[in-house]
Amino acid sequence: MTKGREADAGQPSGAEDGVLQDDVPYSLLGVRAAIGGTLMGLANLVPGISGGTMLLASGVYPRFIAAIAELSTLRFRKRSIFVLAAVVLCALVAIVAFAGPVKNLVVDHRWVMYSLFIGLTLGGVPVVWKLARPAAPSLWVGAVLGFVPMAILAYFQMHGGDSGADNDGWLMMFLAGVAGASAMILPGVSGGYLLLVMGVYVTILGAVDAAKVAVKAKDWGALSEPMLDVVVPVGVGVLVGVLVVSNVLKLLLERAEKPTLGFLLGLLGGSVFGLWPFQEGVAPALGSVFKGRVVTEETLAALTPDKYPTQFFGPEPLQMLGALGLVAVGFAATALVARLGAGKDEAKAAAKPA
Repeated sequence: MTKGREADAGQPSGAEDGVLQDDVPYSLLGVRAAIGGTLMGLANLVPGISGGTMLLASGVYPRFIAAIAELSTLRFRKRSIFVLAAVVLCALVAIVAFAGPVKNLVVDHRWVMYSLFIGLTLGGVPVVWKLARPAAPSLWVGAVLGFVPMAILAYFQMHGGDSGADNDGWLMMFLAGVAGASAMILPGVSGGYLLLVMGVYVTILGAVDAAKVAVKAKDWGALSEPMLDVVVPVGVGVLVGVLVVSNVLKLLLERAEKPTLGFLLGLLGGSVFGLWPFQEGVAPALGSVFKGRVVTEETLAALTPDKYPTQFFGPEPLQMLGALGLVAVGFAATALVARLGAGKDEAKAAAKPA
């Protein structure tokens, strides 16, 4: 379909709004979508990095958001389907390929990765601030409303999230999918971090890696557990998050932009409380209750390190300096990616209904 025909059909064209760029050739659009999807998949594996920021940096974010809005209202355009298919496919490939290595890094080098995640998360604040300025009183009200619940959630995660509660249920996995997907709607908000605070980050990465291993080994019996317990409910949640929550956020951005952006700023600011880096996984003691069961030698032997509860430890001076350095590196990385993306006006236009 040509640009003129699309405009005649009531669809926005790139020449008219400068955002959707429907005159971009399919070859270039496909390259952008493939790069953006790959980066988004990797971003969803790393708490603090926003998948929306990656799509913005690759130049495909406005078309991706518009395509979601079109499909959610049962408007099927070839260009939109093409973009969505390319982004989603490349994101899935990246997630499946790197879920295992990223999970192992978090489990084996937790304080290093958490320090990096703090910097990556804080690096998203200028991205949202660029969309929100100039500041207004409603912006600060929204920021407080976003900061407080995230800080409370992080506090309970730090002090009770691993004390024996079972966070692996189907409902929790569904909610994790909703949270992760809905975070993609605005650059600067990390779905991966939300999963980490909810206590399901390692569980989801482990299930994806286990499913990949089972498929490669053609062990269909081993595939059923991670698929049914984790991958399927998360996938359903992702679908709901993209189609429902994302459109709700778009509506809020249109009707109450300042308080909504302030709320997102508050989420980012409060989120770092849950990433205190100096904690490590420790095997539960024999006779203690872990996830509703008394720990025996048999259950302990079957427990893998990625399932261990975490506890805090006192860092050494070099670890403190290293953590501060990694925070700075993470912040600089997110800020650099954001500078490669679209400007304030384009991002705002992309966040409004197509």
